[in-house]
Amino acid sequence: MTVKVAVIYYSATGSVHTLAEAVAEGAGSAGAVVRLRRVAELAPDNAIDQNPQWRRHADATASIAQASLEDLAWADAYAFGTPTRFGAPAAQLKQFIDQAGGLWREGKLANKPVTAFTSAFNRHGGSEATILSLSNVFYHWGSLIVPPGFTDPVVSAAGGNPYGTSHVASPNGDGPDAAALDAARYQGLRLATITRQLLGDHVVADAVVGDENSHGALAGAASRTA
Repeated sequence: MTVKVAVIYYSATGSVHTLAEAVAEGAGSAGAVVRLRRVAELAPDNAIDQNPQWRRHADATASIAQASLEDLAWADAYAFGTPTRFGAPAAQLKQFIDQAGGLWREGKLANKPVTAFTSAFNRHGGSEATILSLSNVFYHWGSLIVPPGFTDPVVSAAGGNPYGTSHVASPNGDGPDAAALDAARYQGLRLATITRQLLGDHVVADAVVGDENSHGALAGAASRTA
């Protein structure tokens, strides 16, 4: 058995998507099999079309598999990503989470490590509040929250958010910089490593490459930039 990590995210213009890819790379570098999954878009096309960056990203990522409840049941650990929405997760991610009541009642979400990451338009745009808001869900699930903390210098280099990697978007729509991507890779690596430690003898060290939307082991991924 190999550690299985589901990286589930919502991204409108691409920043959280880029962070999600880095988290997936980091988990893969620790030997995990990773499913990278986007949640369904709820906004109508006429709203998306009003923002060229939103439309470009929606079209560019249409081939990425959508998250399903089966991904939650499959995974040994989760990483959730979302942009901030008034200090709370985006409705698209919350709508997906709200569908997990059946798995919660069956106890299939309990005791699994989980972490979260986010992006906001400005430095005080609610990044920490958004991650803490997601933590309320994890408490109800009985999950084991795995924050990056200040356990590696890359966290401070990326702005020093111990709750989870957070990116501050610029007005021109620049994506996460090298420091943020390094922090995201480290967060994924840490999640997969701690999950392996918790599962102990139930996992093996060799990574298994998953489907075309999965990320296998990527040597040195935690130190590379995208």
